[in-house]
Amino acid sequence: MPSYHVPVLVWEDYRSCHTAVAVGEEPATAGFDETPQRAVARVKDYLTWYYRKHDHRAPVDMPDARLLRFDVDIRPEYRSADRVYPCNATVPVRVCCVAGPIESGLFLAAVPRLDIDFYYYKASELKPLVTHYVKERLRGLTPLALCKHLPAKNVALEDVTVTVSGEPKSRPDEGRCETLETVAEPLGAAAVRAQFSRALERDAVVAELVSRVRAEKANVILVGESGIGKSSIMIDAVRQLERDAVDGASGRRFWLSSGARLIAGMRYLGEWQERCETIIEELSECGGYLCIANLLDMVLAAGREARQGLAAFFLPYLERSELRILAEATPAEVDACRRLLPGFIDVFQTLKIPAFDRAAAVRVLGRTAASLAQAQRVECEEGVAETAYRLFARFAPYAAFPGKAVTFLRRLIDRLVNEAAGRVTSEVAVRAFIRDTGLPELFVRDDITLNASEALDAFREEIIGQDAACRAATSLATTFKSGMNDPGRPIGALLFCGPTGVGKTAMAKAISRYFFGHGEKTDRLVRLDMSEYAGPGAASRLVRKPDGKPSDFIRRLRAQPFCVTLFDEIEKAAPEVFDMLLCVLDEGRLTDDLGRVTTFKSAILIMTSNLGAEKQASAGFGPQTGPSYEDEAMSFFRPEFYNRLDAVVTFRPLAPDAIRAITTKELGELSAREGLAKLGLKLQWTEGVVELLAKRGFDERYGARPLQRTIEQLVTTPLARYLVANPGLRDRSLRLDVTPDGAVALI
Repeated sequence: MPSYHVPVLVWEDYRSCHTAVAVGEEPATAGFDETPQRAVARVKDYLTWYYRKHDHRAPVDMPDARLLRFDVDIRPEYRSADRVYPCNATVPVRVCCVAGPIESGLFLAAVPRLDIDFYYYKASELKPLVTHYVKERLRGLTPLALCKHLPAKNVALEDVTVTVSGEPKSRPDEGRCETLETVAEPLGAAAVRAQFSRALERDAVVAELVSRVRAEKANVILVGESGIGKSSIMIDAVRQLERDAVDGASGRRFWLSSGARLIAGMRYLGEWQERCETIIEELSECGGYLCIANLLDMVLAAGREARQGLAAFFLPYLERSELRILAEATPAEVDACRRLLPGFIDVFQTLKIPAFDRAAAVRVLGRTAASLAQAQRVECEEGVAETAYRLFARFAPYAAFPGKAVTFLRRLIDRLVNEAAGRVTSEVAVRAFIRDTGLPELFVRDDITLNASEALDAFREEIIGQDAACRAATSLATTFKSGMNDPGRPIGALLFCGPTGVGKTAMAKAISRYFFGHGEKTDRLVRLDMSEYAGPGAASRLVRKPDGKPSDFIRRLRAQPFCVTLFDEIEKAAPEVFDMLLCVLDEGRLTDDLGRVTTFKSAILIMTSNLGAEKQASAGFGPQTGPSYEDEAMSFFRPEFYNRLDAVVTFRPLAPDAIRAITTKELGELSAREGLAKLGLKLQWTEGVVELLAKRGFDERYGARPLQRTIEQLVTTPLARYLVANPGLRDRSLRLDVTPDGAVALI
């Protein structure tokens, strides 16, 4: 029969009574008596009885455990309303820590008197970690409350040998959950809990959920925005409930699943209903709960309509308390459930998850970063949490903490481990944020200033002959850099008016590169041809596919919200599309009829329009004799739509000088192509080539749009043939000129 060495900490209080606590046991095992021997004997008797009854479990084996003492300076404080009054001096609190190696190769440490236990990797990490966790536990105590944690009279460490009747074996009740095991996972399993982070700073909410489940056996919905920590709260509540339980099935009462998993593989009529009846029976036998990560998905599962689906099937069982469910949902999803299946939400109690304030969010991120760094054995700078909070609060204020910020920190530390870089600093965090979002250092760093003249020149180099558009883009950049953009709306909403071929789409691409072109993915332009959304049902097709899944457009925006969204020829869209875009322009979010939200608050919306391009020039003198594109747009769009635009930019027809400049720019880009660069060839041209291409590549109706086609026909194709025919060309200049017959040739 195997034996295990369980360390037991014994201390004497000032009434000469003794308390013994087994280290590393869940739930905590304690004995109380007048002598230390009898207190330890009580703990040993209970452990022996417990592990012989539950022989599928084994106690913690720590034969080399040691008793260590640390002094931790604690500053007491008083609280009144929202104010904190710290005391002038710190109080040294001596804590007794039991630490030692366990079978897995890790080290286990515990401070039983403060109910603290944790794992660590190196002996040098023990003291800083004890200091950290003790300060966290005693934070905010008054001097009187701190007195309860002063050192005991006498403290000793005893080694208790626990003998188990046999090797751990499977639970005798496993057969009763055969169906559940195929479609769900027990939340009590360590492998499942390891997939979720702890619910830090959520003790009150966790306690409330535990109370409702334990005392009322209630069905509960955790309601909060995505990323606020609903899953972590559920996991921590389940952990407490199972820690307090003493029955052998305590780790198999809460089963995590989803609507799709519950009906997976069911093809025939009545098949999924039969499976669900079996699941209800198995949960009833163990007094268990079905835990659903997304309540709306369950409402939509298994039927063409919600009243024929999975949730409707479960509803009578919930009303009769034959089935109990813990679920998660956002406020929008709760409203959608009420609309789709009236009465279903009424069988649940709602537990709202409040948002973190700034101080709590930074503490959570700090503790999370420290925990992740310790697990990966990397060093984490103290200011990383503050930097992560600042970046997400400034550039993604719609994302609830700690969700996306914690995911960002986890990816950051994993990337550093893969790259064998052992220190996480604020600088590293900023670079990772730039890589993920595509935002340049100019916007992310406060110590870099934006020179408006340089920004204007940068846009003028890319977009020739459209000074008004370049100034509008520069104004957008300065507003965003200064933080004066409305965080509740898109970064910018611009309407580009003017004839075709004058640079509207090119300007959208230039803005995309300037704002979001600095990350791993440089293509941040999402382009929609609005002529495809002109018929009936256009708004529905814009947001979802015929099978109900999100459209490619919506999926791309959710995957990467930092982008430029180009609605090309917006005037061709159906009126219902304009109604949908009103909410996007006003609130920066798009909610479909199922409560699914897509945010546009990190995007720049650009719409192009050719309204007025077909009108003849009006009579008059001076340069302003063409059609007024802005007036045409104002008369076409409804006032409530037009007034939500940040700027209406008019693109004028290109002048001859602008056409020649664009031609020169296109030839310069051609000379930098790979086919010439890899051979060391330099392309030169005469002014006559520019004049010829500009003349043939410009059309009064289509603007400069035919120019690229002309360059391909007259320059690129002949040049490609020449390179193929002369493979030995290296490191020389190729000069283009116009022949007497009006062709472009190499000379």
